[in-house]
Amino acid sequence: MTDNTGTPLVEMRNISISFGGIHAVDDVTVDLYPGEVVGLLGHNGAGKSTLIKCLSGAYQADSGDIYVNGEKATINNPRDARSYNIETIYQTLALADNLDAASNLFLGRELLTAAGFVDQARMEAETRKIMARLNPNFRKFQAPVSALSGGQRQSVAIARAVYFNARILIMDEPTAALGPQETQMVAELIQELKRQGLGIFLIDHDVHQVKRLCDRASVMKNGELVGTVKVADASEDDLLAMIILGKTPAHLAA
Repeated sequence: MTDNTGTPLVEMRNISISFGGIHAVDDVTVDLYPGEVVGLLGHNGAGKSTLIKCLSGAYQADSGDIYVNGEKATINNPRDARSYNIETIYQTLALADNLDAASNLFLGRELLTAAGFVDQARMEAETRKIMARLNPNFRKFQAPVSALSGGQRQSVAIARAVYFNARILIMDEPTAALGPQETQMVAELIQELKRQGLGIFLIDHDVHQVKRLCDRASVMKNGELVGTVKVADASEDDLLAMIILGKTPAHLAA
C-alpha cells in the first residue's frame, strides 16, 4: 500500500463541467499518489470518464484546478497532458494492427539513422529493453499486433506510454473482454508499474476488478463524487452500495 502523506502526483480539485446545461461532473475532487492505483467506479453516465478526460486534455473543465506534483497545471489538450507525463491507454488501445510491437511503440516518434531512415533495429532493441522491464515473457517482437493476445496488446500500449516517461497513467477498463489468463497478465503489469512508482487512474465498472487491482476507489453517481475509500477496508457489497445508493456506508465514512 502506498504512503498517502506526501505530495500527490495528481490532484483534481473541485472539477465541474457541463454539457447543454447538464452537470456531467459537479464539484469533484480526487487525487493520486506515486505507486498507487485509484479506481474510478460508477454506472455509465456517472461522470467518471468525463472527469478523467479533463486530466487527459480531451475536455476542459468549466471550473476547478488540476495540480501535478503540487504545482498548478494547465491542460488544454492531450499534448499539454503529455508534457506533464500523463498518458492515456484507451480501451481500443489505438494500435496499428498491421505493424509490429516496435513500430507501434514508436508510431509518430520513429527513431532515425544518421542518414534519416527509420532505424528499425534500434527501435526493436529499445522495445525489447522496455518489455524486459514490464513483461519479460513477451516474445512476439516481429509479429503484427493483430496476431497478439489481448494481454500482449495491453503490454505494447503500456510499454509505449512508459517508454515516453509517463508517470501518470489513465487506463480505461484494461481487463474488459479478457480471459482469466490475460487478466492476470494485465494485473501483473499494473503491479510492476506500481513498483516503478507510477500512479494509475483505472476507470471501471467491475467492482471485482477494482477490489483486485486498486488501492483506493472513488465512486461517482450522477456527476457527483459519492466518496473515496480504501479498497482493503471495503467489501464488494460496500462498493456496489456506493454505486447504486449514492452514499458511503457508515463504517467507511471518514
